[in-house]
Amino acid sequence: MGLFDGLGGWVAFQLLKLSSNSQIGSAVQFFVSDSVEVLLLLAVMIFFVGLLRTYVTPKKVRKWLGGKSEGIGNVLAALLGIPTPFCSCSAVPIFIGFVESGVPLGVTFSFLISSPMVNEVAVALLLGLFGWQVTALYIASGFTIAVIAGIIIGRMHMEKEVEDFVYEIKLKESGEKDRRVTWSERIEFAKTEVKDIMQRVSLYVLAAIGVGAFIHSYVPVNFLLGVAGRGNFLAVPVAVLIGIPLYSNAAGMIPIVQALISKGMAIGTALAFMMSVTALSLPEMIILKKVLKPKLIALFIGVLFVSIVLTGLLFNAIIS
Repeated sequence: MGLFDGLGGWVAFQLLKLSSNSQIGSAVQFFVSDSVEVLLLLAVMIFFVGLLRTYVTPKKVRKWLGGKSEGIGNVLAALLGIPTPFCSCSAVPIFIGFVESGVPLGVTFSFLISSPMVNEVAVALLLGLFGWQVTALYIASGFTIAVIAGIIIGRMHMEKEVEDFVYEIKLKESGEKDRRVTWSERIEFAKTEVKDIMQRVSLYVLAAIGVGAFIHSYVPVNFLLGVAGRGNFLAVPVAVLIGIPLYSNAAGMIPIVQALISKGMAIGTALAFMMSVTALSLPEMIILKKVLKPKLIALFIGVLFVSIVLTGLLFNAIIS
């Protein structure tokens, strides 16, 4: 942390000759230090997740989850979702693949919730920025939400609320036999993932860091404490509601969460906001509308909303 802060300070106060007591100087230091740190951590994590993707494929996940009973299936699905790099943009094909393969509806939702919510990039960044305690709570809460929400949805027996065409689709699996992938091929794939993903998300991450820098330097502390401070019971549900119409991946949300917490927002409130953006966003609901009927989407939103709010309140109660 000190190295990155020092780099930000050098750029802001020595290279650009900004005053160390000015808001713009503080904002530039925050932006530079966080940009370098976040992008470096992001590149490292994408590389290792790329290696993981050579072992964990959608076909294998469907095979592991097929035929599993309630409870065990939900736990396994949530665990598989944590390191698996699927996001809302891939929700439709993943959902179709699971349902077509006979994976129970509730188990499918446990996977779809934990995969974007407990993002492996967010875990790495949270660990570097906030320490293992907050990171562990984040993983545990996201995992618990995914399991409980999946069980609740499964027990509602709402298979009829899935669009009919989903059950009629037969996925085309390659007829080729699986071959052994060499380490050089795995590494090359991981390097390609770093290049492709960094090109696609870097601008969004930098934009998010810019928002975080603005919040960090210009938003009054008293404003945030009044709206979303620890004494405001409605802060968590309000934060979740604000996050629903937004869209970002977890990597883009971390700098904003860091800035909000540094300005006085309770950790539980900030993390609940992040969870709502990554797992309960309006764009994701629009995507899922292609395969789910309104009643099931409403249930999905309701269960997730309540779960995230309760998690945020629990975080605020534990972390004073």
